[in-house]
Amino acid sequence: MSNAVFTPEMKQTHTILIPDMLPIHFGLIMEIFRNNGYKMELLTTSTRNVVDEGLKNVHNDTCYPALLVIGQFMDALKSGKYDVNKVALMLSQTGGGCRASNYIHLLRKALETDYPQIPVLSLNFSGLEQGSGFKITAGMFLQMLYAVLYGDLMMSLYNTCRAYEVHKGDSKAVLEKWQKKIAELYRTGGYRRTKKLYREIIADFSKIERTKEKKVRVGIVGEIYVKYSPLANNHLEDFLISEGCEPVVPAFLDFCLYCAVNTVNDGKIYNFSTNTTKIFGIAYKLIYHMQKQMIAVMKEQGEFDPPHDFEDLRAYADKYMHQGVKMGEGWLIPAEMAALAHGGVENIICTQPFGCLPNHIVAKGMSRVIKEAFPQANIVAVDYDPGATRVNQENRIKLMLANAKKEI
Repeated sequence: MSNAVFTPEMKQTHTILIPDMLPIHFGLIMEIFRNNGYKMELLTTSTRNVVDEGLKNVHNDTCYPALLVIGQFMDALKSGKYDVNKVALMLSQTGGGCRASNYIHLLRKALETDYPQIPVLSLNFSGLEQGSGFKITAGMFLQMLYAVLYGDLMMSLYNTCRAYEVHKGDSKAVLEKWQKKIAELYRTGGYRRTKKLYREIIADFSKIERTKEKKVRVGIVGEIYVKYSPLANNHLEDFLISEGCEPVVPAFLDFCLYCAVNTVNDGKIYNFSTNTTKIFGIAYKLIYHMQKQMIAVMKEQGEFDPPHDFEDLRAYADKYMHQGVKMGEGWLIPAEMAALAHGGVENIICTQPFGCLPNHIVAKGMSRVIKEAFPQANIVAVDYDPGATRVNQENRIKLMLANAKKEI
């Protein structure tokens, strides 16, 4: 297994490659690292070769997200685009029961034959993988929270506006304008003026000329990587737009809050208190306060639906499932399903990657319960794996949409 270490000196010489999951959010987060002296590049390849490289380099029983992430890295290294002696690879680790925490070891094993010199970095806040020359300061952590907030806002407004835009491309132009502007504000320190920036971003998107047509709104829930990654879900949001629908994607901040509050819940459930539970308790309150600020501004503007209040999501979860069920996305999946259905987004796609056992059990197991609570809800689980064809996935979604359009 490759055990190359990222040293402080490599900060000047190496380019860090990152797998794509949330293009808007990750673009902003990369600016933070660049401002702190790191060279970074986001991988956006989505060809079949990525899947093939994943199948070559990990066992076929490995979950689909691991296969794609490792396949995307290996495809990039073999492309000839990079000096393999001056690159490093970065993966996130949640530190929970999800196998995502072990992707990093699978990646190192894949590298050991041809690329043992390439360091693999861990992006985590659980104390895993210590001893690297890659450091995240408290200031960088706070900046990343702002990036998630701005990313969630722009993702939501972009999907809403492009579903109805009269002139194709207007929404993308506004999105790119604000991606560049916020990246510049990270260099000057102006990114902290959240309320002012929220209002300006919303005002710009509201100027986009849109039709008054009534369209099917489709919520997307499920495993975190396949839920957001265009590579993993075969550009699901784009497909829904092409089918005349409005995709509704829950905020990424919900998952961040989910991870934080689960650590606090563990202390309550098992009756212990440590520095970790206290720190995560403080972090939860901070992040939740920041979410409430954004929701307040969006309600004040009144034209766009704000993200779900996370405490409301917890209340929905308590109706159907104990918050101790936290493997994978656990209680967050039924909570988001219920919140979407209650908010009028009655058509819901649950993205299910191969090998993600907790999400298959929770999502498929709770779908009937949510349908019983919301009889109008139309919940469809779509499987994503190396052998599933895009045509079959899209046909399954089209069948759901045909029924939804009849209702309209």
